[in-house]
Amino acid sequence: MSTPPARTVAVIDDDRRVLTSLANLLASGGYGTRAYESALDFFADGYAGLVCVITDLGMRPIDGIQVLDRTVHSGVATPVIIITGKPSQHTEDYYLRRGALGFFRKPVDGNALLDMLDSIA
Repeated sequence: MSTPPARTVAVIDDDRRVLTSLANLLASGGYGTRAYESALDFFADGYAGLVCVITDLGMRPIDGIQVLDRTVHSGVATPVIIITGKPSQHTEDYYLRRGALGFFRKPVDGNALLDMLDSIA
């Protein structure tokens, strides 16, 4: 029986292909993944044991900005990385000023994402 990774990342995206792709990438970097197709499911589970949350911007009924805001204002020390596949009216600096650890456009640069996670884990 193998031991699960001690470093676990929550990934929230309503596209299963993205969830699978990021889970595989994270596993290659030694991370476990808790995958969610909605922020509602994520918030039902909570932040326990997470080193980071990766969330897509364009979801409903709760989008990535709301995940970021709720996490930042909840008092938990779990960093949030924003990802998006759609053009945004805001720049990367906007998300960083709101408290995001990082911002990536899809397709996500896997090496850069793992480097960012390694810097906090």
